Amino acid sequence: MSTRQNSSVQNTDMNENMITIEELLQEFEFLSDWEERCDFLIDLGFELPPMPDTAKTEANRVHGCQSMVWLTTELQESEGRQVLQITADSDALIVKGLIAVLLAIYQNKTPDEVLKIDVKDYFSQLQLDKYLSTQRKNGLMGMVERVQQKARLLTENH
Repeated sequence: MSTRQNSSVQNTDMNENMITIEELLQEFEFLSDWEERCDFLIDLGFELPPMPDTAKTEANRVHGCQSMVWLTTELQESEGRQVLQITADSDALIVKGLIAVLLAIYQNKTPDEVLKIDVKDYFSQLQLDKYLSTQRKNGLMGMVERVQQKARLLTENH
């Protein structure tokens, strides 16, 4: 096991219980309508690893979101690879669920892997592009841009 800060170890352990994007796609296929999918997203939001209040700063806030969203990214070693660890939180239940989707897509990926992911394709498969309001979509893309920006910075520096 790599050396990590205590809070990171706690988050990593919790991330092992987080849903994968493959499981999420399967679950959405099984759920028959948007209302059931929305309820499922809200349930996923309740399972998010906690974000310390000290991380809920203006610098970590994602702008463009209708609700308050905070997001941090760290590069950490996992199984001999440098991967992104994302921590995020929101004051809105549905947005917490969208954060869970974001984690399912990007968590524990290398910066190069993050930049190669076609996130819009996943959002289309999940029908988020169809059912989310324009403001929610903008907020979700703001979170995506924050993660991708960090990944770009990390690839440029290595």
